[in-house]
Formats: sequence, C-alpha cells, structure tokens
Amino acid sequence: MNISQFLTIFISSIFIYNVILSRFLGICSFVAISKETKSAFAMSLAVMFVIVMSSMLTWSIYNFLLVPFHLEYLRTISFILVIASFVQLVEMAIRKFAPPLYRAFGIYLPLITVNCAVLGVAVLNINMFFVKGKAVEGSFYYSVFQGICVGIGYTLAMLLMSGIRERLEFCNCPKPLKDFPLAFIIASIMSLAFMGFNGFKF
Repeated sequence: MNISQFLTIFISSIFIYNVILSRFLGICSFVAISKETKSAFAMSLAVMFVIVMSSMLTWSIYNFLLVPFHLEYLRTISFILVIASFVQLVEMAIRKFAPPLYRAFGIYLPLITVNCAVLGVAVLNINMFFVKGKAVEGSFYYSVFQGICVGIGYTLAMLLMSGIRERLEFCNCPKPLKDFPLAFIIASIMSLAFMGFNGFKF
C-alpha cells in the first residue's frame, strides 16, 4: 500500500471528482433532502454507511466469487442486491429509533437502493483497483477508503447546499424560482466552483 495513493483518493473523491458536483450522481436526494441541514446530514450519514459497507462486500464478492468462477457479467446485479440489503437495514433502524427522521426522509430513504452514487462507487472501485481480473495490492483498503471519502464528499455537498437553502428561505426571491428551480441553479453554481479543483496535479 502507498500513502500517496490514499492521499490521492482523499483529495480526488472529496473535491476533484465529488460524487454529486462533479460526477453528478445522487442528484435526486441531493435536491430533495437538502432543504434542512438536520435532514441533509442524517441522509448523508445513511448514504455513507451504505457506501462504505457495500464497498467492502462488493469487493469481496467480486474478488472471491465472481472472478474465480468467471461470473464477472453478474457484477451489476450482485452489487444492486448488496446495496438493497443494506438500505433495508438502514431503513428499519431509522424507522425504529428515529420515527420523525424516517417521516422526514419519506420516499427518498428507500430510494438509496437505486441511488446511482452508491452503485457508482462500487463499480468505480472494481474498475480502479482490479487489473485484468486481479486485485492490485491493497485494493480492499483502497476501496473502503474511497467509499469513506466519497461519503465525506457527499456530506460536504449536502451540508453546503442545505446551508444555502436555509438562508434563502429568508430571502424574497421570485415565486417561479422558489424551491426546486432555485435549488438547481445553486447546484449548478456549486458544480462550477468545484470544477476549479480540476487544476490539482498529483
């Protein structure tokens, strides 16, 4: 394992290739749940948990099951099953221990199952850390760390967006721009700002 590789994953996952603002994955929950900081942070933690745990399991399934038996073509469907299982676990836990938060999430909590950000990280880990069907040295740790960093990047984007939208509630903006139209405009400006990180060189 290489420390510089971990640093590269950290910076690129959070800033340069932010899962929401650069890769444009998970936009649905980003726009819908970012009205309040509390809900946005809770959703971010749920998504991070699912991303990290699915990164661990999908790497193991791919390395120890799909590759040895030449079943790589089942990668997508097996990854979706793993993600769906963890989302159900998170949903049941939130419904039991935080009913108000469960009601605040509404339909968007089970939609983590089809959140392309979660599946995108699982696929990205395989594409980056497997060469010709073989895991590179330290690939498991790289995959888990990348899952954590992507989750941090997701959280950063959600908190920035929710903070801006909460302040805009006190502004007198034109009625046609309220809520989702203004949210997409803000997301576009944030995305342009994050594109400035593309100048980083490693």
